[in-house]
Amino acid sequence: MLKKITLITVITLLILTIKIDNAFAQVQTPGLSATVNSASIAFILICAALVFLMTPALAFFYGGFVRSHNVLNTLMMSFVAMAIIGVTWVLWGYSFAFAPGNPFIGGFEWLGLNNVGLQPSEYAPKIPHLAFMTYQGMFAIITPALISGAIAERMSFTGYSVFLVLWSIFVYSPMAHMIWGIGGLLSLSGGWGALDFAGGTVVHISSGVSAFVAAMYLKPRKSYPNKLSPPHNVPFILLGAGLLWFGWFGFNAGSALEANNLAVVAFVNTNISAAAGALTWLILEKVLRGKPTAVGGATGSVTGLVGITPAAGFVTPIAAILIGSITGFICFYAISIKHKIQIDDALDTYTIHGVGGTVGAILTGIFANTVVNPGGRNGLLFGNPDELLLEIAAITVTYFVAGFGTWIILNVVDRTVGLRVPENAELQGIDISEHGEQAYNAE
Repeated sequence: MLKKITLITVITLLILTIKIDNAFAQVQTPGLSATVNSASIAFILICAALVFLMTPALAFFYGGFVRSHNVLNTLMMSFVAMAIIGVTWVLWGYSFAFAPGNPFIGGFEWLGLNNVGLQPSEYAPKIPHLAFMTYQGMFAIITPALISGAIAERMSFTGYSVFLVLWSIFVYSPMAHMIWGIGGLLSLSGGWGALDFAGGTVVHISSGVSAFVAAMYLKPRKSYPNKLSPPHNVPFILLGAGLLWFGWFGFNAGSALEANNLAVVAFVNTNISAAAGALTWLILEKVLRGKPTAVGGATGSVTGLVGITPAAGFVTPIAAILIGSITGFICFYAISIKHKIQIDDALDTYTIHGVGGTVGAILTGIFANTVVNPGGRNGLLFGNPDELLLEIAAITVTYFVAGFGTWIILNVVDRTVGLRVPENAELQGIDISEHGEQAYNAE
């Protein structure tokens, strides 16, 4: 049966290749279009590479937290997202996210990159359509990988892989279309006008809420909460956080979609918000717990990065400091509350990305300033309280789509290939049971 499915898949891909290659030849030009800018092409490709780096960075960040017998599985959950979404984004994900469609999801026009070539698009007039597609694909890869932090050390690799495919279709692509797609329900181009420069709702809230639902559905680890182990490799955590910080410049500055002044502002805001988040976290630890920790500094920097993501191209640098600090402060206490009510979001995905993304989106509606970005809108502090209400509406829609969609997908996967590893495998560590290898082999 598997051989038949493989053969049918290969034949289908060959047919698509012939059809789409012909279409691609019709949309490319011998030279660059008059509107395409070589500097912007180089800029966006570098930013795409930086965003791609964020997924292996996330793997190290998450991998440092888990038990040593689960580190390979944790790393692989990010790595397999690079493989699966790397293919599905080209085949259908990009079309469902950005092709002309309805207010909720894109259409079929760009399936298999049909009519996606070297000419610019409405989305980015300074770069080829193909470059825009590639850049957005890096966002599509890291977003579901974030969810893996909530279900670490207990979800089967097969179940997770199937979940990635379904979640990217039924949650990520509709959210990307509603926020960023032309004519999307919440977008600045023909929709309600919610502001999300680089993914506060599309990436962080959607993954954070989905992570919360997944953690609740899977139920706690057998070792939770009484037999939890400390992080097995703190240097991994610092390495991952540092590389995330580095890659985030591509995440936010690249969302300007060309090499211009707006990219400069987003770059500066990204750095200082991360610094403010880390500093706030370290101060809180010192004051409340007596010692600032490496894990705390790394976590705080990520909260600052999450908070500034929706606002990076809409606010001033001083506002970015406030956003990073406020987000870090709220996420610090969100994690404390999570521990008290004993929800096994294993690596704090919801409390960092869900809560941090929510706070960042709200603060965008407060601090947004058209002096920074004339293509945006003013927020509450600059005379437009309606923008704050729009941000809250976008947050509400995201919570519903991500939460309900994830619950349905988890039920489907659980009833087909299964979700949870056997109890004995979980207690012993799932690297061997799921992958047949270990991170650290005794000599």
